[in-house]
Amino acid sequence: MSRYFILSLCVFFSTAHADEKNTANDAHDLAYSLGASLGERLRQEVPQLQIQALIEGLQQAYQGKPLALSEARIEQILADHESRNAEQASRQSSDAAMENEQRFLSAEKAKPGVKELADGILLTELVPGTGAKAGPDGKVQVLYVGKLPDGTVFDQNTQPQWFNLDSVIAGWRTALQNMPVGAKWRLVIPSDQAYGADGAGDLIAPFTPLVFEVELRGATS
Repeated sequence: MSRYFILSLCVFFSTAHADEKNTANDAHDLAYSLGASLGERLRQEVPQLQIQALIEGLQQAYQGKPLALSEARIEQILADHESRNAEQASRQSSDAAMENEQRFLSAEKAKPGVKELADGILLTELVPGTGAKAGPDGKVQVLYVGKLPDGTVFDQNTQPQWFNLDSVIAGWRTALQNMPVGAKWRLVIPSDQAYGADGAGDLIAPFTPLVFEVELRGATS
């Protein structure tokens, strides 16, 4: 037999063995990577997870074996788990929003010329007024621009508009009863005097203080 032929066979079997080894390594590494990714997520989501029970459930489901729990029981447990996670996420989001609001209100309150009305409403007089004031059940005619704390305009009008005071947010009712016709004020209204924990659709998130520039053109008692 040719020496070159023998060498070729050695190279062939060596390469084939290497390919099999690489394939095995790839399969192992894929499985390991999936496990590592799942483990990282579960470590954050369920810190006290019982790993042995996880492996048991994973193995039985993957191999198509009978499960230790009924399908209804599994669905209920997973639904309860998702509900708790959603509640926790919502609570954390609310806590962060309230902290941001308090920082914003504190910074606004410290600005020069700012006065505080009832219920924590902050006002800065931009233009003084000398006219009448609205009564609790009255109407007001206003020009206004409404902004979020970051300066985004969420509402405004370009022509004076009449409102019943009993139909506007609490912060407006309080402020506009103190405002004489002809005045223009900058108002910072805490969320509990605006849309509170519910927010207002996609425009105003929960626990968002609002900033208005309001010009009072008319008022009735």
